[in-house]
Amino acid sequence: MALKATIYKASLNIANMDSHYYAEHNLTLAKHPSESDLRLMVRLAAFVLNADEALQFCKGISQDDEPDLWKKALDGEIKLWIDLGQPDEKRIRKACGRSEKVIIYTYQEGSALAWWKQIEKSLLRFKNLSVIYLSIEGEIEQLLQRSMSLQCNISDGELTMIDDENSIIIKKEAYLSFQS
Repeated sequence: MALKATIYKASLNIANMDSHYYAEHNLTLAKHPSESDLRLMVRLAAFVLNADEALQFCKGISQDDEPDLWKKALDGEIKLWIDLGQPDEKRIRKACGRSEKVIIYTYQEGSALAWWKQIEKSLLRFKNLSVIYLSIEGEIEQLLQRSMSLQCNISDGELTMIDDENSIIIKKEAYLSFQS
């Protein structure tokens, strides 16, 4: 018998002082049975960091040819491709060829740096690629509820996510960043 995804609802109040984006988003997230709570919350943080009315969650780890999140133009062209973790070089090449802009968010401290050092030289040629390590201060999994209401503030490149009882801070450290 196949395991089913667990559904989460998130109400996000986003105040991005860096890009002057202020909006409410009511999202439904499907957590794949093999996905950790940490990864689900990092997906949510990636949404907040790139929030836009056109940004959508994809099938993610259950689908090889889609990213975790993407933004498409009306004609179907992929404007933004967002992956999490440590994808292999082949997947990154494919993403850079299919999308105008690609962002990879890594978040597991020890393994992220080792992965980056191993793959860095082969990625320098992609001018539409950013690889960003997310340094998470606090236990982001404490924010996870089946129904979440979060205040998300971004200022000076730093994301603060707050619920009634907890607050975490996420800082971005660029390993590789293109000029947009």
